[in-house]
Amino acid sequence: MFLGEDLLPLLVLALGAAMVVGNGLALLRPPPTPKEGELERAPMGRSLVMVAVGLLAGIWALASLLSG
Repeated sequence: MFLGEDLLPLLVLALGAAMVVGNGLALLRPPPTPKEGELERAPMGRSLVMVAVGLLAGIWALASLLSG
């Protein structure tokens, strides 16, 4: 198989980790001076939902990689 048997779980793990880290940092460290037309802070509700989805995807991918 092209790029290995575990390609899908590895991609899901990478995507989930990126969602958790990116949205977490957006909540913890907003830009010091937002540009014109940008928000001062990331929307709290949407960012927390994206962190939860990324965490769920990462846990699923880790479980898939460890069980196989």
